[in-house]
Amino acid sequence: MAAGDLALVLHAHLPYVRSSEPGSLEEDWYFQALQECYLPLLAVLEAAAADRRQHPRLTLGLSPTLLSLLADRQLNARFLPWIAKRQELLQQAPEACGEAATHLAHQLDAVVEQWIQAEGALIPRFRRLQQQGVLDLITCGATHGYLPLLRQVPEAVRAQLITAVREHERLLGERPLGIWLPECAYYEGLDQQLVAAGLRYSVLDAHGLLHALPRPRYGVFAPICSPAGAAFFGRDSSATLPVWSAREGYPGDGAYREFHRDMGWDLPESELTDRGIHSRRPLGLKLHRVTAQGCPLDQKQPYAPAIAAERIEQHAAAYLEGRAGELANLARSMERRPLLVAPFDAELFGHWWFEGPQFLAALFRQAANAGVRLVTLRESLAGGDPLQVCRPSPSSWGQGGYHDYWLNETNAWVVAEWQRASQAMVARVQRGVASEAQRRLLTQAGRELLLAQSSDWSFILRAGTTTELAKERIERHLDRFWRLLDAIDNGTELPAEWLKAVAIEDGLFPLLNAADWLPAPTAS
Repeated sequence: MAAGDLALVLHAHLPYVRSSEPGSLEEDWYFQALQECYLPLLAVLEAAAADRRQHPRLTLGLSPTLLSLLADRQLNARFLPWIAKRQELLQQAPEACGEAATHLAHQLDAVVEQWIQAEGALIPRFRRLQQQGVLDLITCGATHGYLPLLRQVPEAVRAQLITAVREHERLLGERPLGIWLPECAYYEGLDQQLVAAGLRYSVLDAHGLLHALPRPRYGVFAPICSPAGAAFFGRDSSATLPVWSAREGYPGDGAYREFHRDMGWDLPESELTDRGIHSRRPLGLKLHRVTAQGCPLDQKQPYAPAIAAERIEQHAAAYLEGRAGELANLARSMERRPLLVAPFDAELFGHWWFEGPQFLAALFRQAANAGVRLVTLRESLAGGDPLQVCRPSPSSWGQGGYHDYWLNETNAWVVAEWQRASQAMVARVQRGVASEAQRRLLTQAGRELLLAQSSDWSFILRAGTTTELAKERIERHLDRFWRLLDAIDNGTELPAEWLKAVAIEDGLFPLLNAADWLPAPTAS
């Protein structure tokens, strides 16, 4: 019998890229995630669920913006043509990479077959896996807003949470009980907002529990309960480091596929433009292996799929052996069943680490024999063990462990803009509107405010990658917000074509209710 439990938690999220032009870089983000992560992950989960010898369990966060993309038929209609371009380009692979190119061609064929069989509808597949008990589907902030930096206007946090819960229920047919807090970021009192929105549990980085008051008796190896009644799980570094670290963990193994070497950089520019790709960018066509730590990109060796497949089985066995030993040691000193929580970005599995989905498949196959029981967070709480009441510590899982990655010289300017717009939204909602036309404008203003609050753009500004894109996105949504409020307050006429374009580009969250920005009622 297993000495304890392992909860794998994946957070699937992309910013809302619906407003991008066909063929844009942002559209590539979404389609590459479909090809490399979401579709392979679904295939692995469904295959494991169909095998009675396995007990697959996974807690999966699907952010509301990602769900909106998955539900967008017009956007998804462009996926197969996008894949077809890459299938054509793959035929230009160098002869030395023939085995790798054949392997990738089969993967693309499998993705196309999956997509056609499901008629491009992935959400029902996630929902079926939850109904089977394989998945525990949890939500996120509506647009992945970094909640500690929105707290000066509590209604802004409330709108992020309530919109997320409503959208999750609309698309998945069940209200979520759990939430992946954006960037695992917590501030004192957030638990009250979570409980008010009907959310009962979440995950924090280790120091969110280890610095809690009082210090939890079992550290990160058992959930705690906040004073407001929300349960919090802590990340176990021993269970996560081998999987996410390219330097110290499995993804950096020389046999695995190299992420940074891509045919988008290797092919002649004429080959790209002939197929409608007018700027150099990663195409998701990678034919080389890591080879060795520090190996220059131009010296990477061709990918060898058979060797990588062997290494997956070895690494899965080593990972489970490590967790079984960890659990056995904990069980000797704990009065309750120990739990290891291993949270990751879902896109690690398949996108950043190509072999990631097959690593999960190997875990599902090997777990029982290795003496490790897989559980979801919801299952763990359903076990009935009493929880210690503690006040979680403010924290995040970002660099530095707190809030400085999203509040620094590169992106601090936007926090004041969020606050000013949020205060204006609250004031406008409190005054009410005089007509149905004004109500529609106010609802769209709410969408623009939520979209401007996405932490993805702050992250990009700090990371220094596509900073102009991030800045343009923030400014675009804030400009639309203020123009919509001006039309309500001052009767400024908005061009019909502009309104139509905004409604199409930013038409997510059809059940959005501006009343969510009203101050919460106080107890009498």
